[in-house]
Amino acid sequence: MFKEAKETLKETFGYDTFRPLQEDIISQVTKRKDALVIMPTGGGKSLCYQIPALLFDGLTIVVSPLISLMKDQVEQLREYDINAVHLNSSLSPEAYGYNRRQVLQGKAKLLYIAPETLLMDKTRDLLKDIKVDLFAVDEAHCISEWGHDFRPDYRELARVRKELFPDATCMALTATATPRVREDIKKTLEFGESEEFIASFDRPNLFLKIADKDDATNQVLDFLYTRKNQSGIIYCISRRQVDELYQALEDEGYSVKPYHAGLSDRDRAINQRQFIRDDVQIIVATIAFGMGINKPNVRFVVHYDMPQNIEQYYQQIGRAGRDGLRSDCVMLFSYNDRHKIKYFINKKEGQEKEVAEKHLEDLVKFIETKKCRRIPLMKYFGEEYPKDECGMCDNCISKDEDVEDFTLQAKKLMNCISDLEEGFGKTQVINVLRGSKAQKVLELEHEKLDSYGTGKEWSKNQWGQLSRMLIRQDYLSKGEHAELKLEDKAHAVISGDENVFGTLDRTATAMSTEEAAWVTSEVEAQYDEDLFEILRTERKKMADEKGVTPYTIFPDTTLMEMAYYFPKDKEHLLPLYGVGDVKLKKYGSAFIGVIKKYTAEHGIEAKEDSLNEKVEELESVELHQQIGKAFNDGQSISHLAEEHGVKEVTILNHLKDYLKEGNELRLEGITEATSLSLRQQDEIIKVFNEKGSHMLKVVYDRMNKKIGYDQIRIMQLYFMANEAAEKS
Repeated sequence: MFKEAKETLKETFGYDTFRPLQEDIISQVTKRKDALVIMPTGGGKSLCYQIPALLFDGLTIVVSPLISLMKDQVEQLREYDINAVHLNSSLSPEAYGYNRRQVLQGKAKLLYIAPETLLMDKTRDLLKDIKVDLFAVDEAHCISEWGHDFRPDYRELARVRKELFPDATCMALTATATPRVREDIKKTLEFGESEEFIASFDRPNLFLKIADKDDATNQVLDFLYTRKNQSGIIYCISRRQVDELYQALEDEGYSVKPYHAGLSDRDRAINQRQFIRDDVQIIVATIAFGMGINKPNVRFVVHYDMPQNIEQYYQQIGRAGRDGLRSDCVMLFSYNDRHKIKYFINKKEGQEKEVAEKHLEDLVKFIETKKCRRIPLMKYFGEEYPKDECGMCDNCISKDEDVEDFTLQAKKLMNCISDLEEGFGKTQVINVLRGSKAQKVLELEHEKLDSYGTGKEWSKNQWGQLSRMLIRQDYLSKGEHAELKLEDKAHAVISGDENVFGTLDRTATAMSTEEAAWVTSEVEAQYDEDLFEILRTERKKMADEKGVTPYTIFPDTTLMEMAYYFPKDKEHLLPLYGVGDVKLKKYGSAFIGVIKKYTAEHGIEAKEDSLNEKVEELESVELHQQIGKAFNDGQSISHLAEEHGVKEVTILNHLKDYLKEGNELRLEGITEATSLSLRQQDEIIKVFNEKGSHMLKVVYDRMNKKIGYDQIRIMQLYFMANEAAEKS
């Protein structure tokens, strides 16, 4: 059955290869074995049950907690000519009846249903005589009381399965589950240890950044300044904050809508629909927005206020970059936000309070870390990040030249806190330091303290930034009423035994040149942006005519490949990402027409050789094994390229794949392929050592754009092979 699964993947869905773990999961399910699937948002969970659903004879039931998610999934499947239906309270009596008949008559392949609908007597009557082959529970973390979104109805699903369709294979899927939550899901659904599939929690295309909150609205405007046509979500903690920020962005001319529980159901539905259909670029929302939203081209997620826990944060940033393209995730952080969340936690009791406190503590550790952000983020979900640096977070990209010595100012601040007997907050400490005549200073006679007026050389803002930096570095902490406290480390600074280094201003939200440099592929770095925008406009027009979301026609990744390869006929579209037989027939001619017109006007030729190489690569998945062995046996990169009739870059990619599978490569054979001098080779290796082996554009810029990507790729392979050899 697995051969049919691969054929379905390409012919129906338009993908050439499975993503990590999809193959294993689909193989497990088609063998009629249960599976718990932990896979990050955007990792391809849906295909894990959609492909088996098409291969099985009977019905596949998908339990989903949100109506918007069901509608979205059904709409996408119908674009692939797959008969999927949903049952929920949003349907008219006529539509509800039609969908019931599709199930009764055996015409529907997939039925999407909410847990509360599944528990109804009329639903049980509908399904009692239906052959159900697969029972998929989406957002399965809702089963666990230790999860961040527990729903009692989900606990009943195990009983329903036993009673209604005991012979159906069961699959539980979620993007956010700690080891404790995973155990709870397995116990409830009675899964064995061998039935757990955990993909990496790493989303390598997401850039993670934390900025100190200071004049937050202007920080958001700075971030959005270069993103006029990009789609994004901004999360706020309260309805009032949503409304205020929405109004501020609208006044600045941004295409934006609000979303929170204070709006009517109708207004929320309209605003969400406009966002999904690219009629509106930005949604400002509370956490009520987004669960189950499958919009692949969300290019940024901003947390205006800190979320309540890591699971919430991870789930929300997971709505960005589902198409695999570079996307930015920025959180504005202040200790005031932390105190707000603590206030709400203190209203809870017992185990609920205990869980919430632990969640907040883990989130603050993630925010305050000076290491690569992916290390604590993935550790939270029980995974060890394999590298010291990811090259895709603010901590990894921060420049050494930004680090300064603040020992003198730190001493002054700490002495002032000591003079105040650790009993006052930041405002009073700073007022004393700056020699303020504020009423509270004079009333308490703090102008008589030794530290009074010792910090006049700095502004309030600078002292505030220093206090935040010292808290991050564990020299200071905040008491129950936000009073500043000296930690043990601070006494070493006061006595002169330790110096303080750091970066004072962490309020910038706009991406620096280095932060913006990394992209996921050569296609993303070099596609024709003008053609891409024309194709997006064509896609939007077609989507509006059909009444569907633009990405159900083609995702941005597909349009980007069109704007890179410039295919000149329909057959040349097939090797592209997301183009299968169904969509080729539906949309191929329209898009080829746009591309032909553009290339004729601009004198651009199709990259036929590159397209042919792409086809050949896809047809011989195991070719990298042959090439890797031949290379290690002494054949050169140029000889292998000539022998296989491909460019050298294709051979380099095969060797990279061979290396990633844990094989070694002979180092001398790699450097033979480069025309660079030893000095140039060393310079490039130095950049890779600093920034990581994926930072090709940074190398290109550092070498003054005089060395081509072909040579940089050779050195990238050498660096990776040398690194692997040293570890073995």
